[in-house]
Amino acid sequence: MNRALIVIDVQESFRQRPNWAATSDPDVADKVARLVDHARAKGDLVVWVLHHEPGTGNVFDPDRGFCTYIEGLKPEAGEIEVAKTSHNAFSTTNLQQVLTERGIREVAISGIRTEQCCETTARVASDFGYTVDFVVDATATHPIPHRDADPDRSVEEVLADPLTLQTADVIERTVYALAGRFATISTVEEVIAR
Repeated sequence: MNRALIVIDVQESFRQRPNWAATSDPDVADKVARLVDHARAKGDLVVWVLHHEPGTGNVFDPDRGFCTYIEGLKPEAGEIEVAKTSHNAFSTTNLQQVLTERGIREVAISGIRTEQCCETTARVASDFGYTVDFVVDATATHPIPHRDADPDRSVEEVLADPLTLQTADVIERTVYALAGRFATISTVEEVIAR
């Protein structure tokens, strides 16, 4: 085993926020589950990452009870679970140590959000020398409001704003930024066919 699938932040916290209604893929957990099944069948390590913001009182505060995997996803014995407090899965966890101890040299990235925690983890993994496979259709994201937009607008107002970066554009920009620099871009079907 020298490959790991990293499942990043596919957690109920996101489903509790109003912008979940505008997510790029509300069924992302199903695609991630297919990758998990494939990784397990191949004997690859599966790493589960949850985002925590302790003491904030928001949906990422573990005390609120939403820092759990979306239904249909569940770690098995021997799989690694880490809780992070930064955007990438390395900086505030022992993930690099775990991967090094197990001889992992290749990682596949999946999860929520495409351009945030997933992309940042892919970049850091590449800098650490891992071969990175970014499974783009096993990630999901949300529209990004313009930096000067009122943060209290409704999802409908965000979507209607011509300055909002829509999910397809967010994903496309991530692919452009990662491909050939930090990662190979793949789909779930391509990974499963290997």
